[in-house]
Amino acid sequence: MSLATRLPRLWHTVRHLRPVQIYGRAWHRLHRPRVAHAPAPQMAAFERGWIACERAASMLGPTRFRFLNDEHEIGANDWNSARLAKLWLYNLHYFDDLNAIGSASREHWHRDLIARWIADNPPPAGNGWEPYCLSLRIVNWIKWRCGGQLFGDATRARAALDSLAVQVRFLRGRLERHLLGNHLWANYKALLFAGAFFEGVEAQRWRELGLSGLRGEIAEQILADGGHFERSPMYHAILLEDLLDLVQLALVYPGAFPERDVQSWRDKARAMLSWLAVMTHPDGDIAFFNDAAHGIAATLAQLQAYARALGVEPPPASREPLQMLPQSGYARLQCGEAVLICDVGEIGPDYLPGHAHADTLSFELSLRGKRVLVNAGISRYDIDPERLWQRGTAAHNTVEIDGEDSSEVWSSFRVARRARPRAVAHGREGESLWLSAAHDGYRRLKGRPLHRRRWVLTPRGLRIEDRIEGRFGDAVARLRVHPDFAVDGHEIRCEPGACESGDVRLRWRSEAAGDTLALSRYYPGFGLSRPCSVIETALDPRVGTATLALDWGR
Repeated sequence: MSLATRLPRLWHTVRHLRPVQIYGRAWHRLHRPRVAHAPAPQMAAFERGWIACERAASMLGPTRFRFLNDEHEIGANDWNSARLAKLWLYNLHYFDDLNAIGSASREHWHRDLIARWIADNPPPAGNGWEPYCLSLRIVNWIKWRCGGQLFGDATRARAALDSLAVQVRFLRGRLERHLLGNHLWANYKALLFAGAFFEGVEAQRWRELGLSGLRGEIAEQILADGGHFERSPMYHAILLEDLLDLVQLALVYPGAFPERDVQSWRDKARAMLSWLAVMTHPDGDIAFFNDAAHGIAATLAQLQAYARALGVEPPPASREPLQMLPQSGYARLQCGEAVLICDVGEIGPDYLPGHAHADTLSFELSLRGKRVLVNAGISRYDIDPERLWQRGTAAHNTVEIDGEDSSEVWSSFRVARRARPRAVAHGREGESLWLSAAHDGYRRLKGRPLHRRRWVLTPRGLRIEDRIEGRFGDAVARLRVHPDFAVDGHEIRCEPGACESGDVRLRWRSEAAGDTLALSRYYPGFGLSRPCSVIETALDPRVGTATLALDWGR
């Protein structure tokens, strides 16, 4: 990227930041809290064992791990190895496997791993001492211990508890106020866990800071419709599990937290469960809007089961055919055997768009329980062209104008100018459901184009009407077809063996300047990639309209 391009993008990125994100970055880079090696406070007594939310195992042997769909053997000095991806190493430091499925059978591995981590990772250098890694590991060690596991003999137990206290003290001085969002939330959650797990004056200070901090974050980050303010279904599910963890923490340590906070956690968890149900396809997994991938967060069914185990009854599934999430900017239309999930909202909070994509007015479609049209998903967080493309408009089922993104995504977690939705409307006409919206993301271009889109869903098909107001050179509307489907002429059919519920076929047609079939990629999870087909429809600049229709009526 040239300097002439970079400087305006940097300005449009920085102008939305809060002051703490600017001066906090400098403070975080320069400040190093003192490493306090004082003995750990006394452990507090807990009244019940920890119940873990179901999670797949990641530790395959004493030194073998699988994270992000990538498997490696770990040597003596690999905690910070340059040969392994940074995000993979972060996962190694999280210790999620301590609370994964079948963890009791790996207890001896876990004890050795904890002892090894303490020996190999003296404070404060390395990946494991970064605040987010500290936060997740502190919580995982405490959950594991509350689940009835032991750190080992008296020597190992004392070393583990002392290390845990050192980690909490260091985290206390490294709160990620410059990042905010889910990172700061995780920091406060870890302080709450440590403040309940230990007793005494020091632990009480941790608990009070975590509690006051989380009150503010919950109020800001959980929207009135129950959604997480970063508008990522994946991160929403992660923070929903966090809230349920807090509900359980209050059960494990009764009286540790004010009842009004515990009730708030329960109420917010129910609202978040309701939101996640709207954003989950009939196959049980999340829709791909903003940063979202399978295999990272717990599924809706897993979170519902976890909630029930804690006495939090999930809200009943809505029977409404059209469900709007007005603050989050999403809509779900369900008609007959079809489910349509659409993005008609902001890309995220202005000061925190790191997980945002240029996906305004994109959508996904499931038919007879099977995903048919999908956004591309994500497979990496690296600063590279693939990550940039995955965040771009061309990776989503919406309209790209003059080769530009609707929101100016750049770097790995940056956005300059952003699309703003407008004129959102919806309704029902007989057996048809309709949704319409527009966005101004392309008004920055020379012809000041404005994209308007209308979806009409019936029991037998879907019609997508696009209109561009203003001048433009080229515009392309895309339909990304799930890899389980093949496109043969104007027919979209499920590949043999891919549709358990029987044959799923659609026909598509368009009223536009021209249609082409392109080959592309679909990224269902980190480190995963599958080939797929994309139907591309060009809009005639002289007309500025296009209609795409899909029929599946029998």
